[in-house]
Amino acid sequence: MNQKITHLFKYGNLVIPLYFFQNIKKFNLELKEFIFLMYLYNRGDVVVFDPNKISEDLGIEVKNVMESISILSDKHYLELKVIKNDKNISEEVISLQNFYDKISLLMMDTVSSDEKVDTSCFDFIEKEFGRTLSPTEYEIIKAWIEGGNSDSLIMEAVREATFNGVSNLRYIDKILYEWGKKGLKTKEDVEKNRKSFRKNEEGDINEELFDYNWFEDDVEDE
Repeated sequence: MNQKITHLFKYGNLVIPLYFFQNIKKFNLELKEFIFLMYLYNRGDVVVFDPNKISEDLGIEVKNVMESISILSDKHYLELKVIKNDKNISEEVISLQNFYDKISLLMMDTVSSDEKVDTSCFDFIEKEFGRTLSPTEYEIIKAWIEGGNSDSLIMEAVREATFNGVSNLRYIDKILYEWGKKGLKTKEDVEKNRKSFRKNEEGDINEELFDYNWFEDDVEDE
């Protein structure tokens, strides 16, 4: 391990995100995994998968390179992907998007208590969607709450969307927008609006029944 660190100092410097460094204990990484991850971070968001190059840069064997990639993949810090390069040729790369997502989520979780939002709404949506929310989705939901939408109203919009077989935030955003135009601010408002809509529909059906000339229809049938 000392040889790896000496090699890094000798051939260049590593830039380490301050927030990541200050919260390193929360990331469940061993020192060699931390060094490997920071090496990739300094090479860009997407790194061409070249075990021999990484082995040479870090002064470790190729088998250790593959082992580190496997461990960090299992811990959801990186992902191997196949993409098209500038010459439209497929090549295997290492993506660090999972690493950025982890930092983003941790930063959201460690905001001050007076800024922290109730997580029940987020937990509910994750349960309805059957998956973990992305940092972008988290920010959209947070914006709904900060915009004056109650948790119960958002949850009701989620139920409405999933009932219609849709599980994306764009659709839910449209539901909240339409409810806002109608002045519906609570779950109770939505339920009252639904009941009123059903009554109007039933009234329209009854009017059609009463307006229909049943006797004339019988005569025509004869």
